[in-house]
Amino acid sequence: MTAQTAAKPAAAKPATAPQTPSLPQAKPESLGLSSVRLQRLSDAFKREIDKSTLPGATVMVARRGQIGWFDALGKQSPAAAAPMAHDSLFRIFSMTKPIVSVGIMMLVEDGHFILGDPVAKFIPEFANQKVGVENNGKLDLVPLTRPMTVQDLLRHTSGITYDHTGNSLVQQQYQQSRLRSRKISNAEHAALVASLPLMSQPGAEWNYSRSTDILGRIIEVVSGKSLSAFLTERILAPLQMAETAFHTGEENAGRLAEPFPTDPWTGEKVQLFNMLEKPVMESGGGGLVSTTMDYARFCQMLLGGGTLDGTRIIGRKTLELMASNHLAPHVKVDSPLMPAGHGFGLGFAVRTHQGMAPFSGSLGQFFWSGMAGTFFFIDPAEQLFTVFMMQGPGQREYIRSVLRDLVYAAVE
Repeated sequence: MTAQTAAKPAAAKPATAPQTPSLPQAKPESLGLSSVRLQRLSDAFKREIDKSTLPGATVMVARRGQIGWFDALGKQSPAAAAPMAHDSLFRIFSMTKPIVSVGIMMLVEDGHFILGDPVAKFIPEFANQKVGVENNGKLDLVPLTRPMTVQDLLRHTSGITYDHTGNSLVQQQYQQSRLRSRKISNAEHAALVASLPLMSQPGAEWNYSRSTDILGRIIEVVSGKSLSAFLTERILAPLQMAETAFHTGEENAGRLAEPFPTDPWTGEKVQLFNMLEKPVMESGGGGLVSTTMDYARFCQMLLGGGTLDGTRIIGRKTLELMASNHLAPHVKVDSPLMPAGHGFGLGFAVRTHQGMAPFSGSLGQFFWSGMAGTFFFIDPAEQLFTVFMMQGPGQREYIRSVLRDLVYAAVE
């Protein structure tokens, strides 16, 4: 019996709750997957749960358009008895970025702008930005050598940064600002980012950043709609991702996956945003709440070349462009988020070498993850995708590597 049939059924939802349709399911062996090895995958995560590495998790492995394994393991929240369920709700943080990146590329396909357009064309405050260069403990502000473009935002070569990825003088300015507030609008957030210096010249370095939040604001400017309205109309509703949004209703309070209150490895306090609270800022870089099946439908669309169930979301060639490496050899990359043998495309990391990385994969595989531990990867060569959901920020890198190795061990 596979885990997908053995897992506990989800609690009944109110009749008014939106229903996300399931993807087709099949026995693992019919999809070229080993049920014995997939059971080992679940067993490995059960061991981690027993060691209190993580409270609980869901894991889905699909191949050739069908789900071969879908397991819900451990508890939904360490503070409650409820088991993790197939339809538990998670903060997906940066797994919001690929959805917003697809949204931007849909506007490119509509002819509203090109990737080489300057960001200042849509958000004028960016026209006056400077680059902060550290000099004897002080920050010198120097002019841009070229404008920041939409493509720079998509591939994180904009010069924008995050306040939590380092402690440079520029990042200290980020830390002292209101950028983390969920009570400012996307327009206010973009203006605030534009008022701060850049970490580097546009195109010079790969810096993981608030760039995708700025893309979310560009979507609003160009479409004339809120980011949530645009994403719902153009991506979420057509894909029937009925439970993906910037917050969830009080009726779903019993379905929220939660982390340990303190990190099991460091003892540091873990604080994540309240999924029931509607934020003013709809963060294109990390604000969405979703379920495993919802995100699986997005993944199947990507694996299907831009279509799902006969509905085309994005063009096949556009998606090929997004899932290609966009980092030229001269671009400086110094980040644990970018493993050896990988580059970055327009919203995804992309595997460029068969070897080098310390985990299994295929050339052309593309993926991204979320700060709280959610993760997905798409492998076109093997017609395979995996979605993993947990809420354990400190364990995310270790668990991602374990997951990759175990999934690929099950591919026949």
